[in-house]
Amino acid sequence: MAEAKGLSKPVKLKKELAEFLGATELPRTEITKKLWDYIKANKLQTKTENGKPENAGKFIVADAKLLQIFKNTNSKSKSGKVTDLTNLKEGQTINMMQMAAVVGANIEST
Repeated sequence: MAEAKGLSKPVKLKKELAEFLGATELPRTEITKKLWDYIKANKLQTKTENGKPENAGKFIVADAKLLQIFKNTNSKSKSGKVTDLTNLKEGQTINMMQMAAVVGANIEST
């Protein structure tokens, strides 16, 4: 069997994400899938920034569990966009487009 590469290659998870997902290593694709499964199961999407959870929309409401993961995020993309969620509070939202930054911030650098 060929060795997994790219997004399918398992990566080492930082403590908070490992505890949340119950694993120490997962591929990025699986991390994202499991986070979305949790968000949808707990109806943590909303159509408006900092809106009430309504199970649809492009914003994700930070509950107590997600907040522990989101707060690890302070990164800069290749295009120079900064994603700093270190001061996020429970009940506030992030844009779903920030999920890649959240996942990237919660895995160990190789």
